[in-house]
Amino acid sequence: MVSEFSITRTVEFAETDMAGIMHFSNYFRWMESCETAFIRSLGLPLTAFAAPGAVGWPRVNAKCDFRAPLRFGDTVEVRVYVKEIRTRAISFVYQFRKLTKGKLEPDVLARGELTIVCVTTDAKGKMVATPIPADYRAKLRMAPKSAWQDED
Repeated sequence: MVSEFSITRTVEFAETDMAGIMHFSNYFRWMESCETAFIRSLGLPLTAFAAPGAVGWPRVNAKCDFRAPLRFGDTVEVRVYVKEIRTRAISFVYQFRKLTKGKLEPDVLARGELTIVCVTTDAKGKMVATPIPADYRAKLRMAPKSAWQDED
């Protein structure tokens, strides 16, 4: 079972504002990219659109705290931790750290959280929360709080 995963990205010019600082919306895109790579690395499907019983993972909570800017050209590690697994929901914590000359810097520059809920569709096509499938539960485990909780 796995509790964490990371990707490396470089801040592109199109992801920045007029001051060359990464626009806040891109942190959320990068969190989703990290989540997608994590789920794929486990061999799990991201969605199943075959009706009836389509399965999806809508976001019910999303936040990000920005501590220091990321700038055009910065190379960044985005690490995701499984914070909590409930009956129908999973919460992830994300940490953004800069890589300088291949070394990970200790400071967390941004910290995000996403909570996703497992849903299916009822006979009328309406989304309904459903228990997380067994194949997800078999491959995910919660990370220890000490791994993802950092000092403010």
